[in-house]
Amino acid sequence: MTTTLRPTGPLQKTDDGMTSRTYDVCDNSRPVGVIDLGMDGAFGTPAGVLRHVRIDEPNRRRGRGTIAALAAEEVLRSWGCGQVIASVPADAQGALGLLESLGYTERSRNMLKALGQEPPALAPGLVGRGMDESEYGVWEEHSLGGFRQSWIDRGLPPDQAAAKAESGRLEHLRDGLATPGASIEVLTHDGQAVGQVWVSTREAGPGVVDAFVYDVVVAAGQRGKGYGRALMLHAERIAHAKGAGALGLHVFTGNTPAIGLYESLGYATTYRNVVKALL
Repeated sequence: MTTTLRPTGPLQKTDDGMTSRTYDVCDNSRPVGVIDLGMDGAFGTPAGVLRHVRIDEPNRRRGRGTIAALAAEEVLRSWGCGQVIASVPADAQGALGLLESLGYTERSRNMLKALGQEPPALAPGLVGRGMDESEYGVWEEHSLGGFRQSWIDRGLPPDQAAAKAESGRLEHLRDGLATPGASIEVLTHDGQAVGQVWVSTREAGPGVVDAFVYDVVVAAGQRGKGYGRALMLHAERIAHAKGAGALGLHVFTGNTPAIGLYESLGYATTYRNVVKALL
């Protein structure tokens, strides 16, 4: 058996120099699957992306997926990628097992909760309000700084972490508090600010609106008092007001207390995001 990758078309180039290409996975020149590769420039140095891998059912469990994934890594190295990333559906245990056997490690996960008919109630004394401009400057500096540091803590070089943070700001908060679909609110307890939460809407499909929690922060000196849970409940209230049917979030794998909180609130993992260095 000789498993190879055969391009299905020319290299595709974007204005920022990123590359993508789709390949047939071939066994002795016979197509037995498909693999789609791309690049992500949000990391500073481009990262390769395994966008889609499929081995046709009659040809599975014969090692073809492993060989195709290793061949894909060689392609990505030739494109100048220093690492490869993939987002794998949480229920795709076979794909997760394959990638783990090849040295991929989970870096983060995406989680989702379907919202009920009525928004949750907050405990007495808790009230949410919109953030004002004077608060926004302080929050933005802290939020972007924390996001940047979280990537540095996970091995990303500082310049790449800074580039990723700035890319996220331009994509999701280009106009600050006036950004369409974005709501950044302060949670207060008896008038005292105890935390902030940022929720934005996005179109999940034609006529279907979902919301996403991009940031949640309990104020210094207020941790351990249940305000993290209260902020997440308030995020649901914001999403309800926007007409969203579900609320999603992204969390790093090492943040086990946050994952435990989200699971206790009814969030389920939808995608596991894995990474491998290309040496």
